[in-house]
Amino acid sequence: MSFILVLGGARSGKSRHAEALTARHPAPWAYLATAEAWDDEMRARIAEHRARRDARWETLDAPLDLPAALAAAGPRPALVDCLTLWLTNLMLGGHDIPAATAALQAALDARAAPTVLVANEVGLGIVPENALARRFRDAAGRLNQDLAARAASVHFIAAGLPLVLKGEP
Repeated sequence: MSFILVLGGARSGKSRHAEALTARHPAPWAYLATAEAWDDEMRARIAEHRARRDARWETLDAPLDLPAALAAAGPRPALVDCLTLWLTNLMLGGHDIPAATAALQAALDARAAPTVLVANEVGLGIVPENALARRFRDAAGRLNQDLAARAASVHFIAAGLPLVLKGEP
């Protein structure tokens, strides 16, 4: 089964849109969370996301091994939020990004259930001043392009409004 990719900027409404897309399918749903709570601000963001979800959602923490979490979601519709944080975790941990991306694509190919992926579109701003930020922006852009090419549908969210770039709404 193919997947839907939801792109947008920070606080654009990506997660809410992706939750609504996932909820089009019968519950229970799997929420594959890639964020790690390293500070108070991130803990607050995670708490805000959790507060929106009711008991029909099961959260699976997947800061690094997203392919295993996708397999663990089994036949349930799954929402991955978000690929950008997953990529950040991989890069900061010194992981092999091409190998991790290939493993993610294989895990997506193996899924028979609906899957919605959330990612930030980070390449719309200025060129970052430091090398790590530029490598991250480039890696995120490549990941988004690769997944968008394979996705059944791609939605771009701006100001809470979806624009369907590819496929069905």
